[in-house]
This record gives sequence, C-alpha cells and structure tokens, in this order.
Amino acid sequence: MKAAVIESVGRAVVTEVPDPTPGPRDVVVEVAACGLCGTDLHILQGEFAPRLPIVPGHEFAGEIVGLGSAVTELRIGDRVAVDPSLYCHECGYCRSGHNNLCERWAAIGVTTAGGAARYALAPVANCVRLPDHVRTQDAALVEPLSCAVRGYDVLRARLGAHVLIYGSGTMGLMMLELAKRTGAASVDVVDLNPARLETARLLGASNSGAGADELDRPQGWDIVVDATGNAAAIQDGLGRVAKAGTFLQFGVADYATRVTIDPYRIYNQEITITGSMAVLHSFERAAELFAGGVLDPDVFISDRLPLESYPQALEQFAKGVGRKIVVVPR
Repeated sequence: MKAAVIESVGRAVVTEVPDPTPGPRDVVVEVAACGLCGTDLHILQGEFAPRLPIVPGHEFAGEIVGLGSAVTELRIGDRVAVDPSLYCHECGYCRSGHNNLCERWAAIGVTTAGGAARYALAPVANCVRLPDHVRTQDAALVEPLSCAVRGYDVLRARLGAHVLIYGSGTMGLMMLELAKRTGAASVDVVDLNPARLETARLLGASNSGAGADELDRPQGWDIVVDATGNAAAIQDGLGRVAKAGTFLQFGVADYATRVTIDPYRIYNQEITITGSMAVLHSFERAAELFAGGVLDPDVFISDRLPLESYPQALEQFAKGVGRKIVVVPR
C-alpha cells in the first residue's frame, strides 16, 4: 500500500509499504483522512518517535475493512474515529488512572505505523463508531478535540472566567470553542498570524491582537493557555496570569525550550502552573461533542490534500499557512 514515511530526521517521502495484518483484537481501517499536527513536525525533527522510519499520522478516521479473529464489537463497513493512545495498563501511572503518563506510553503514528497511509491498524478498543450524519473525512478532528477536552479537564474552569489563549491554530481555536461552552466571561486570543486571528474573530473571540498589550486587561486573566509551544509566547503568558489564576501549558514545545518563572509571585499570588498531555478519558466525549456540532469542520479544515502531497503538506504546516491540514489517502 502507499504511505507517507518519515525516513530520517528532516526527510519525509511517500512510498510503498506492506499492508497491515491485524492481530486477534485489531481492526484494519481504510483511512478517509489523516490530520497533520505539531507532533508530526517534532517527529520530523527527531523528537518523540523512538526510532525512524515511521509512518506518521495519529489523527485519523476511516472505514473498517479488516477484522481480527477475536473482534466482535465492530463490523466490516463501520466508520470509526481512532484514539491513537496505547497504554500498558500495568504500570503505576496506568493503575492510578494517569494512563497518558504511562511508563510504556506509545501511540499509533508515533511509535507504531499511523494513519498517513491507505490502511492503518488499530486495537478495536481504540475505535469509536461514527453516527450517520458525521462525514468520515471530518472525523480526523476528533483526536485533536479530545486533547482539548483533556486540557479543560485539567483546568477545571469555573463559570465567569476571563481566558487568554496564545495561538489561533487548530488547537488554540478548539480551546476557544470549549472556553465559550464552559461559561467563560471572555475569551481573548493572541497570534502573530493575521489570517488565523481572523478565524478566531469569526468563531467569537471577545478580543484579539498580535500581543496581549493590545487587549487592555492590565489585571491579567484568570486562565492563560499557551497553544503555541513557542518560548516567547509562554514567557509572556506566564506574566499575564491574574492573582489566583492558572497557566496551562497546552502547546507542545521543543525539548530545548526554556522559560523563566517568578517563584515569589507564584507563591504570593497563588498562581497555578499546569500542563495537559494528550488524551485521557476524553476521546469518547470528544466524539460526542463533535457529533453534536461543537466544531464546524469547514472552518477548521483549511486544506484537504492527496496523500502524495504529504511532504509538501508538512512544509505548508511548518510555515503556519492554513488551519488544520488533512491528507486524503483514497
């Protein structure tokens, strides 16, 4: 079958690879669409994936075309979104409910072959059946939405909070949509990309600008979310948290990224700094929210490109052009 492969650091190609063979509790998914993510860029840079080459793609949905011998829950022809998370279920973190921090953490498209291919393999337990009214290609958005749902689980946001989000790419916009639905009093967005800020305004951002100084809230924000992973944005955001407020590191930074904190201010103003790692007990809820219309796929997905264009799609994504880019293998 044809698949995108990150062969080595800085090199992605589209080539032929063997068709997947399901184990007893696996299914084979004919991929309808696979989204690109910042994690894919990190893999291209030699981070995250334990070894290369790897077929990337952890955001995907499609139709089941093959079943393992012990699969009874799903049938050929079912359309599914796939949770890429793979846990050991045995380590202390898994047993205490923190599966996303599993000591043997793995993921489809990161440590095993993913959805940037004609066919992908997934455990049946990781598949969520799609309702009839959801377009299969659009359901590649469920996985990133499940990460955003996890972010709001961590925040435990209270009604009437003033929220500031750094970054209006896909994840920042999803955090914007969830903030509106969790009762935020205001949701402001900062981004250096004018086109992306325009989308934030379209989706109902209270205020937006290229910098927080433009937003006229000198007392700070109750919740500050970094959805960029950029050191300058993180550093600025840490200084914008109001007393008793919370800073959420949601964007994925490079391993080498460093910022400075002010311990006395954190103590004196009772500021919380926390993080949100991938998916945890949030995929099914994200699928239900998606089916209920929490996101408009036609706004979030800016580009639908053929699988053959995967290397060029990565380049476009790295330049910050567009919003969610998906590749369509068939």
